[in-house]
Amino acid sequence: QVHLVESGGGLVQAGGSLRLSCTASGLTFTNYNMGWFRQAPGKEREFVTTIAWSGGSTQYADSVKGRFTISRDNAKNTVSLQMSSLKPEDTAVYYCAAGDRRLFLSSDYNRYDYWGQGTQVTVSS
Repeated sequence: QVHLVESGGGLVQAGGSLRLSCTASGLTFTNYNMGWFRQAPGKEREFVTTIAWSGGSTQYADSVKGRFTISRDNAKNTVSLQMSSLKPEDTAVYYCAAGDRRLFLSSDYNRYDYWGQGTQVTVSS
C-alpha cells in the first residue's frame, strides 16, 4: 500500500521560511515524478511545483517562482519543499503527490496517482 506522509507545516510570520518534507513508502520512488499542491479554504487545489523522477527537471507556479525550491532524495524516498519569503496568501494545506514518470511533468492534479494527507501552512501578516 502506498503512503505519502507530509511533515514540516506550521505557523510562520510573513517573510519567514518553512521546509516541508514528504516521505513515500509502498512504491518504487524513482518510478514517479513528485509534486506539491496546495488548497486554501474555499479555493480549488492548485499546483505549486513538481520535480522529475531523476531530479533533473522542475516546474513552478508563477506565484512561487524564486521563493520556493523543490528537491528530492531518491535514496531516502523523500521530496522536500523549501519555502522562503512566505506571504499570507501562501496559507493553505500543502499536499505532496506522486505521478507516473512516463508522463511529462505536469501541473494537472489529475496526472498524479497518489496523495498525502496534507500539512497545514499558515502565514501570519
